[in-house]
Amino acid sequence: MASFGKKSESSASSSFSSFSSYSRLTMSGCPSGDGEVQIHVRGIPFAVDRNLLASKSSRVAALLKENPFQDLSYLLRDFPADPETFEHVVRFCHGFELKLSTDNIVPLCCLAHYLGMTESHSIDNLLKKALALFTERVLPSWNESVKALRSSENIRKQAMHLGLVDACLESIIGKALADPHLLGHSIRPRTSGVDIEDDENYKPNTRRRLFVNLDWESEESLSTLPLHLYTPIIDAMVKNNVPPHYVAASLSEYVKKWGFFRGDAGVGENSMSMSMSIYKRNAQREVIETVEGILPRERGLVPCSLLFDMLRFAVLLEASSDCRNGLEIRIGAQLDQATVEDLLIPSQGYAKESQYDIECVRRILKNFYGNNTCLDIPGIIKVTELMEEFLVAVASDIDLNITTFVSLAEMTAAASQGTRRNSDGMYRAVDIYLDKHKHLTEVEREEVCQVIDYQRMSQGAFEHAARNERLPLRVVVQVLFVGQLQLRDTITRKDEEEEQEEEEGEEEGRAELGYSEGGVKMEMQKMGSKVMELERECHVIRKEIEKGKSTGEKPKKGGVSMWKAMKRKFGCMGSTHNSNCQVNKRMAHRR
Repeated sequence: MASFGKKSESSASSSFSSFSSYSRLTMSGCPSGDGEVQIHVRGIPFAVDRNLLASKSSRVAALLKENPFQDLSYLLRDFPADPETFEHVVRFCHGFELKLSTDNIVPLCCLAHYLGMTESHSIDNLLKKALALFTERVLPSWNESVKALRSSENIRKQAMHLGLVDACLESIIGKALADPHLLGHSIRPRTSGVDIEDDENYKPNTRRRLFVNLDWESEESLSTLPLHLYTPIIDAMVKNNVPPHYVAASLSEYVKKWGFFRGDAGVGENSMSMSMSIYKRNAQREVIETVEGILPRERGLVPCSLLFDMLRFAVLLEASSDCRNGLEIRIGAQLDQATVEDLLIPSQGYAKESQYDIECVRRILKNFYGNNTCLDIPGIIKVTELMEEFLVAVASDIDLNITTFVSLAEMTAAASQGTRRNSDGMYRAVDIYLDKHKHLTEVEREEVCQVIDYQRMSQGAFEHAARNERLPLRVVVQVLFVGQLQLRDTITRKDEEEEQEEEEGEEEGRAELGYSEGGVKMEMQKMGSKVMELERECHVIRKEIEKGKSTGEKPKKGGVSMWKAMKRKFGCMGSTHNSNCQVNKRMAHRR
């Protein structure tokens, strides 16, 4: 008697056309018979046989029992029924086949319960059939549970009283806990070159595959639910320690859908806010505040650009200070991932002092410095470059006063002190600011230029500053002086390097000389030993000569004299004055 299928626009139109054809047979402006009664549902009259209706509805039976002539025209004035749902009730009472869908099963259960169409009044009644289909077809499916929960919005009170909302929530929560992919695609950045979807720690196991369909692209998104039904699901995910990147992905999708304006192209945010209804503003503000309160605190789970969008609309919609402060803290924790376009937050109100909200950027920058350590040098360098680019972007704002510009520039310069970056970016921002604010006095120009660290400027920046007519004369003199000091330091450093190279060469020469002196000493020792040997030989010859004189003997002819033998022994080829003598050579070398 009842069939269940997915509801579509074509089925809805055919259902309503059947309702029209049926109503032509039963509605005629007044009851066509004594047993019929007219019941109005949202201005549409239905002619229903009171006896058939009383046989299925305990509520109608009780009213007719008290007064058989009871006027039932406004039977449903205390119930938010719609014509299509009541048509199913009428068809059921007249024995027609029911075509139920996910979109009408929850309203039909609530209307059947309100009319008392229970088993205690009539066997095989409508409430039993509707609840059976709800339990068997809706709850086991993720898609059908989300659709049924969405359809309960118009009859929220009755659906909650009947337990249908809790049943859908439990079904959705259970399936999401079994497979967090159903919450949405993870937007967590890749780590170590591995995408999170390829991480086996997050793949559904065999048990999960029994519960869910792994075709995630076709799954119903939780972002279609109203906030009061969406929030309990996310709270349950957080309570049960579901990986935070899945929770962040779902919240990001939800705030994109319900928290931001979707106006016509070319329409400014201010004009949209003026034309927006108070109800819509309050609804969007509530979405942003709720999402900010639930969003996981881990760094990098949500893109920095999305956090800036939330902050812009939080300011525009006048969200609570806790919400705005929370977003500024989140942005400050990952400011190194932001872009200059993210920082360009328009100022709000009629009394705005500048085109962009500089004070908000200052608070975000303070949060970044408060959350970062001195060890995160790459992050500090990125933020310093980002802030210098931001200063260049806002320097052309004619309404930007000196105090605000100098304060922000000093915070930026202070962060770069521990790095080796030059100050060319800061000089460029100051140059643009002076060019766009030509009305400044000489003293004010000097105050603006104080944020530049001249000792860290590149050679190109020095050359530009020396010819820059926008700079005060005192600043130009200071730039030239610093340039001369750097030139002197460069020359001194080169001289020191050359002296160091010369000293190293002298040390090497002394080492080589020490080695040669050692060799000479050894040669002298050898020479000394030969001299001693020569003295002994001379002593022997002297004795022989004296002996020969005393005996009167003459040396034999043809024989070799003793003196010649000695010279030959010492390597002398001629007389004692001959330069070829090795002894003479060594002595000359010694001199």
